[in-house]
Amino acid sequence: MHLLFIITGLVLLIFGGDWLLKASVSISTKLNISKIVIGMTVVSFATSAPELIVSIQSALDGFPDLALGNVIGSNIANLGLVLGLTVCLGRIDIDRSFYKTDWPIMILASILLFVFIKFDQTLDRFEGIILFSFLILFLVYLLFFHKKNNPQEILDEIPVEELSLYKTILFLSLGGLCLWGGSELLINGAVGLANRIGISERIIAVTMVSVGTSIPELAASIIAVIKKEKAISIGNLIGSNIFNILAVLGITSIIKPITVGDLAIINNDIYWMLGISFIILPLCFVPKKMCFGLKEGILLLASYFIFIYITIFN
Repeated sequence: MHLLFIITGLVLLIFGGDWLLKASVSISTKLNISKIVIGMTVVSFATSAPELIVSIQSALDGFPDLALGNVIGSNIANLGLVLGLTVCLGRIDIDRSFYKTDWPIMILASILLFVFIKFDQTLDRFEGIILFSFLILFLVYLLFFHKKNNPQEILDEIPVEELSLYKTILFLSLGGLCLWGGSELLINGAVGLANRIGISERIIAVTMVSVGTSIPELAASIIAVIKKEKAISIGNLIGSNIFNILAVLGITSIIKPITVGDLAIINNDIYWMLGISFIILPLCFVPKKMCFGLKEGILLLASYFIFIYITIFN
């Protein structure tokens, strides 16, 4: 029953996030908001909605390890599992923005999170405000400086669909309802399963829950490779990791400070997140410059499964 709750919750979160994304983009276009603004703000927040809702609800329900474990595990899964599997199926060429902007910001956000929770085991409201403020500065930079000379890159990635007012309201309502219901089922199922089999919520969070919330990115990547279209860019995955830390944990800790329960989060998991985040920079230059292929994919996948093995059996 607990496993059924988890699966049902994840399905609702995936559909809810997709419907919320469609409704949000539709509303933004009806209000004549620039597509570049939509791409930088609306789409990014909507695609992070499942992680955000799960983390906020987990913190409010008194399960902070689910909130932290979900984000840290999702960041590891995005680079180790999703990127690793994608580049095993097809090569990805890397844009210069990867090492000029995207990667440095992701590393800075990761280090900030590490510093904030390592020494006092708490992510408080002030630290949450710092994280979220850093996100705003990052968005302003992307909007007015980094992307202003290449707007087409943003426009090509935005799933614009003309919806009637009725469909927009319907998708918005269903999306919000599914996100709320899915988060409740997922949290209850995860906590119940952890108690039933005698493991911590943190293990469920960094394995099952984090992979579940990364399913949309994984599915999009595999479909793009199968259709021989432009695969999901590494920039998109790094952007997701940045939003997970700055938006999801930033907003969650502002609403409810997060205190680490299971010390393995700060003694093991966050080091894996930092390590796999660091390693992708040298991998983009060695052995072949500005490209991720089969060798890099195998290394990333191996790193991810080693992390899962150590997390479960150590």
